Amino acid sequence: MIGSWQLPALDHRLQLSLQAALDAKTKPLGSLGRLEELALRLGLIQGSSRPQIDRPTLIVFAGDHGLCAEAGVSPYPQAVTQAMVRNFASGGAAINVLARQLGWQLQIVDSGVAEVCPFPEVEDLAIARSTKSCLRTAAMTVPQYHEALSRGAHLMRKHFDQGTRLLACGDMGIGNSSAAALILHELLGMPLETVISRGAGCDDLQLTKKLHILEKVVAQHGTLSDPELVLQHYAGFEMVMAVGAMLEAARLRVPVLVDGLILSSAVYAAIKVQPRLADFLIFAHRSSATGHDALLADLGVTPLLDLGMRLGEGTGAALALPIVQSAVAILNEMATFASADVPTAHEMTDAVLL
Repeated sequence: MIGSWQLPALDHRLQLSLQAALDAKTKPLGSLGRLEELALRLGLIQGSSRPQIDRPTLIVFAGDHGLCAEAGVSPYPQAVTQAMVRNFASGGAAINVLARQLGWQLQIVDSGVAEVCPFPEVEDLAIARSTKSCLRTAAMTVPQYHEALSRGAHLMRKHFDQGTRLLACGDMGIGNSSAAALILHELLGMPLETVISRGAGCDDLQLTKKLHILEKVVAQHGTLSDPELVLQHYAGFEMVMAVGAMLEAARLRVPVLVDGLILSSAVYAAIKVQPRLADFLIFAHRSSATGHDALLADLGVTPLLDLGMRLGEGTGAALALPIVQSAVAILNEMATFASADVPTAHEMTDAVLL
């Protein structure tokens, strides 16, 4: 299913003109560092010498995990997912604060929360009321997996039609750090103990219990070599729906700011199927959650921010918006040596020689 997305190739012929435009700005060559690299990347993604990031949209997908309900891999009960969705709906969570401050269009989506979320501010796209426990079976059926991808893609198309030209996704789901650990264990080929994180706050004893449970899950399923099977067996609906949205954004040439461990692990599986997807992703921040460093290293990417955060909700991606806006503004608004009538270093050298 992921492989069916027809993603465009970046036109690297445009890279030369974008680089020339950046080099012509009134500054020493390369003096704005990664900001220039980001501006060039955004131009390539959109296929434009004047990229736009209108109506930046951040979608928080929420869903519950059957493994959490059965095995207690988190110190928090599953009901916290619905409670946090209520908090999102009332505007009181960290992501609400950051979205208001920074100018994000924020949408909250119920992808499969165990308890119904009867809040008018929340869009109900639930596939089911929680995934199944992967301690016993696959987290979702194949039709459910396909439907989650499809609903995420459809949501992105709606936002695109409303003018969205930058996407970020957030996640909420008690137990989803266990899903991330299982995905990274399978796809990075690393021992579980090196990719398992404390999630919402496991102490040492709880972390040991969590590791033992995940070892049982791996023994139950055996080796899964297909990344889509890995997602179907271990991920949450919120993770797969976000992948569908990010794939569709890439198809539409919309840049995607990727948040922390949970959604990085999900989109990492998608990259394994669709390597071209990576061209459209900008990793927003380095999560302090265990496993994220290994994922970033394998992809060879350096995220924009490193603030020691590990909250989720899309908070790391939200904070990267001003950097993206600055990169676009530099490319689109900064004067050139010619327009400002400022001599270049080359011209000054020629004048001295004359």
